[in-house]
Amino acid sequence: MKIFIASLSTETNSFSPLPTGLLSFEEGAIAHGDASRAPVQYWSAPIKIWREAAEAEGWEVIESLTAHAQPAGPTVQPIYEAFRDEIVSDLKAAGPVDVILLSLHGAMIATGTDDCEGDLIAHCRTAAGADAIIGGLLDPHCHLTETMLAEASLLVAYKEYPHVDIPDRAKDLFRLAVDAAEGRSKPVMRDFDCRMIHALHTPMEPMRGFVDGLLEREKDDGVLSLSLIHGFPWGDHPRVGARMLAITDGDPERAAGLSDELGRHLFSLRDAIARPYPDIEGALDRVAEASAGPVVLADTADNAGGGAPADATFLLRAILERGMTDIATGVYWDPVAVRICREAGEGATLALRLGGKCGPMSGDPLDLEVTVMKLESGLTQRFGSLDSALGETVWLRTRGVDIVINDIRTQTFHPQAFTGLGIDLSTKKAVCVKSSQHFYAGFAPIGSEVIHVATPGAITPDYANIPFTKRAPTYWPKVENPFS
Repeated sequence: MKIFIASLSTETNSFSPLPTGLLSFEEGAIAHGDASRAPVQYWSAPIKIWREAAEAEGWEVIESLTAHAQPAGPTVQPIYEAFRDEIVSDLKAAGPVDVILLSLHGAMIATGTDDCEGDLIAHCRTAAGADAIIGGLLDPHCHLTETMLAEASLLVAYKEYPHVDIPDRAKDLFRLAVDAAEGRSKPVMRDFDCRMIHALHTPMEPMRGFVDGLLEREKDDGVLSLSLIHGFPWGDHPRVGARMLAITDGDPERAAGLSDELGRHLFSLRDAIARPYPDIEGALDRVAEASAGPVVLADTADNAGGGAPADATFLLRAILERGMTDIATGVYWDPVAVRICREAGEGATLALRLGGKCGPMSGDPLDLEVTVMKLESGLTQRFGSLDSALGETVWLRTRGVDIVINDIRTQTFHPQAFTGLGIDLSTKKAVCVKSSQHFYAGFAPIGSEVIHVATPGAITPDYANIPFTKRAPTYWPKVENPFS
């Protein structure tokens, strides 16, 4: 058995002010055939898992490109094409292969290509021929396109949001692809448009029960895989939104029936899914009234993991204007402020202009007198069981508020982003994290309450009013019943 593995991933926010170019990938990760040999991080885990599983069986592994960038605006077309062509060139050079495994995102848009993943898979199919098994591992916040479904043999998405199950789904895809290549199964894929665009938080009901139900149904004979595609709401794409994907063993009618049944069941849960988010003032009122801390506040609209800059000041400004103390907040992406603080050194007190640098969606910068409490290099934070780099990181204190800033744009996944600097979160009334949902696995266990806040920013959770130009307005909550 000969297996070819590669990875190309970023999530495109069509409304982000930040383009995605070569520098974004260099800051994230670029490896030309050796990512699986380096220490594992969340973007390289599938590649490492696939190599180890194949080598344990004595199979030949050809590893191509791994390229990963933080979500932002559309990828510059020549950069995407160069990455795609490198993967395809390596595949052609490998000669005939039995299995191609691609670790993707699924919502990558380039300036000249709406469906980068479908385009890549199609090029791989042309290069490898009709008999090769092509498997794609997807983030559920993807756009499941007709080209992806037509050209791939298998598509498997993570089931959890936050995505703590990446290793498990990578193992699922490997097993399914090998079974298909060795003739033990004949995967058939069908999908159903749920006509919904919304956040689907899987730790909370009714989504917890829905995902657990998928796992149970996968135990049925002939059911190979079930994936709920959440869609990425801020990608301006014709197929943005939730879709149910079913893969059965040689039975297209059953796959179509399953995707229809489960997709309509999800739609029936929509009112229970739509939990209201308080605005900034309402959330801070709840912090002031809380009898225990820390209350965890999610700055949902300034999430780097959704393409936002992560330098918005709206929530921090409100905290300071209220005179609130014993608050920790982060992580703010501000390389200029990080440089100034590193020059000043630990213990320095200085005037610092913080945040608000990337445009109107970032708010206005804050002019503060801060004390540099701690400087660190090389910190990481956990994302599920995997590591994510923080880069140069600084702990600032101003007026009883602890602020974490860094020079690598990333969302806040885990308390380690604070505790790695020495901040004791147990003493805080509130912890404010720049994340939409991936923070939940790490912060929910330490919080007295978790509040998703409807902050202003680049990914405001106003799903009915996202200014799509390519998606038809036939989805809930844009319309009450898009099936009518």
